[in-house]
Amino acid sequence: FSMNAPKIEERVFLLPDETKVIQEEDTKIEGAANFIIIKEDHTIGNPIRCQLLRDSHVLFAGYRMPHPLETKMQIKIQTKNTSTPQLALLDAINALKQEFRHLDSEFKDAVSTYQDQASQGAMDY
Repeated sequence: FSMNAPKIEERVFLLPDETKVIQEEDTKIEGAANFIIIKEDHTIGNPIRCQLLRDSHVLFAGYRMPHPLETKMQIKIQTKNTSTPQLALLDAINALKQEFRHLDSEFKDAVSTYQDQASQGAMDY
């Protein structure tokens, strides 16, 4: 049985001729740019948007998925003249990477603590 759908590899991994991020200047709004990110969805779109909105230099940050069957996400960023959309996006990604590393570390510590307590019988009910 075959479905009329792309293979999972085509929806996840970049092909040799694909670029992960494409930047387009926004000619209608000063200090704004649009970024098209290939093979990503809401899982990373919303955290990037939230992180961008924490930046005091960012005036607007939003993302959208143009179509449910397309594996691309569009992000629009507008910044004050003290920064650029490119810098704001890079700062947001770096801050998220740091947050995710911290979350991973905290999770591993909690699992280790649980396993230690469980091996000592402290988790018996």
